[in-house]
Amino acid sequence: MALGRTGTVAALGGAQTLAWASTYYLPAMLAAPMARDLGVSTPTVFAAFSGALIVSALLGPRAGAAIDRWGGQPVLMGTSVVFAAGLAALGLAHGPAGLFAAWLLIGIGMGSGLYEAAFAALVRLYGKDARGAITGITLIAGFASTVGWPLSSYLESHIGWRQTCFAWAALHLLIGLPLNAWLPPARALSKSSAGRGDTAFATTDGKTSLRATLALSFVFAATWFISTAMAAHLPRLLQAAGATLSTAVVVGALIGPAQVAARLLEFGFLRKVHPLLSARLAAAMHPLGVVALAVFGAPAAAVFGVLHGAGNGILTIAKGTLPLVIFGPQGYGHRQGLLMVPARVAQALAPWLFGLALDRWNAGALVVSSVVGMLALAALFLLPRRLPSEVDPAVARARA
Repeated sequence: MALGRTGTVAALGGAQTLAWASTYYLPAMLAAPMARDLGVSTPTVFAAFSGALIVSALLGPRAGAAIDRWGGQPVLMGTSVVFAAGLAALGLAHGPAGLFAAWLLIGIGMGSGLYEAAFAALVRLYGKDARGAITGITLIAGFASTVGWPLSSYLESHIGWRQTCFAWAALHLLIGLPLNAWLPPARALSKSSAGRGDTAFATTDGKTSLRATLALSFVFAATWFISTAMAAHLPRLLQAAGATLSTAVVVGALIGPAQVAARLLEFGFLRKVHPLLSARLAAAMHPLGVVALAVFGAPAAAVFGVLHGAGNGILTIAKGTLPLVIFGPQGYGHRQGLLMVPARVAQALAPWLFGLALDRWNAGALVVSSVVGMLALAALFLLPRRLPSEVDPAVARARA
């Protein structure tokens, strides 16, 4: 049965929720029991996870190119099987070698089955009109940690971490695979879907195109660095800023709802404005939160958490929509994969690097994240001020 756009978004959003909950959010709950059972340190488990992120970065461009060619359905169906195999291998691991091998296999699935692949699948289906669908799946999958952390914790406490991995593997085969199989098969993009307005930017001079590529790559790397650093160190960071442990936990709980609320805003009011404007507003939120925390101290911890979460929520969408409106839908998957390589590497390094900064400067480490955020905001202003659709076709032809 062919799914309409709403059904497609619901199916892909559900599959993405499962994919994120069982991979990216898995170590937070299972790293400690894994380490105890395997006879390694907890940082070793996170090192294996970082290896998976590096693999995902290297694989992303190839996975995107495959989606450009064949559509998202076959690629995402394949990743459901890869996720299941990787999680089963993780449950069967009996030492460091098995641990790293399993996470590298999961990394293959992450490189071809998380947001970038889902965005590419939607662009392959809907062309320049994919923005609303991209926002829709991030609204659904924004609850991945809300689902994943409690479920992983519950299962681990009742059946152990190995059986928890097996359970997640089974869910990929029983739920994730059918959801991805329900995606409509991709058809060739029509001329109207490609749209001269979306490809006009590509006809400008090569220097402008290179500038946009480098700026977007830096923005994505900077914002993913901040997001991952905060996810790994937020409670400790807020305590260093004077907050109590209970306050830090409450602030951490606010980030998820703030992300979803910001995505609802993007789905409603902000969908009427160019994604570049919403991205600039979102990039400013983390630095503004740092300023509030620096000026008012621990009482502003909640403000910091809400601003950081809201900015991160919108920037997740921008990672899908900005390449679409700047470069157009043709070759989107491959380009998206290339743009996200630095981001995945930054994501893998963020917990370690920011942890070093936190050890050295305590709450002063926020200066690092705020400067990185301001540089990302500055990079967004290097992108063209005019919409691609505003480029005069005659000028575009003359430049071609």
